Amino acid sequence: MKASPVALVLVLALTGAVDAQTAGPTVALTGLDGQQATISIADLDALPHVTLDVTQHDMKHTYEGALLTDVLAKIHVPSGKALHGPDLSDVLLVQAKDGYKVVIDLADTDAITRKDRVILADKMDGAALSEKQGPFQLIVEGDLRPARSARMVTAITVKRVQ
Repeated sequence: MKASPVALVLVLALTGAVDAQTAGPTVALTGLDGQQATISIADLDALPHVTLDVTQHDMKHTYEGALLTDVLAKIHVPSGKALHGPDLSDVLLVQAKDGYKVVIDLADTDAITRKDRVILADKMDGAALSEKQGPFQLIVEGDLRPARSARMVTAITVKRVQ
């Protein structure tokens, strides 16, 4: 009996013979208790999308992506009314492919504490982000300088400040 191509891919994936690059680019997510997940372009596209018009370096752009709170739900990070007490000392370490790092406090990403939104974007001006910017970029609405809008995001780790 001849195996179908789908069955072959499933067997290869289950045995680890298909490497992570086959799935495309991802962002590694790590929670406080070590929970780990990844988010791919397809995963991001499956979340509700937000469009933000922001001006960076005197140029206006339209970014599309998912709210960071929706992305972080994948590793059970509290949001909304569940974000309180010790959770308010949590920060996010965002790391980029080029070594750039930025920290943003968790409360700054949540609509219950801040009117401006934070998204993980995969599109700018209707097209996929360029290699220099993407495939993922953090966009922090309302910042006067785009220093926290990290390009080429590869990992987001939740840490508690003691």
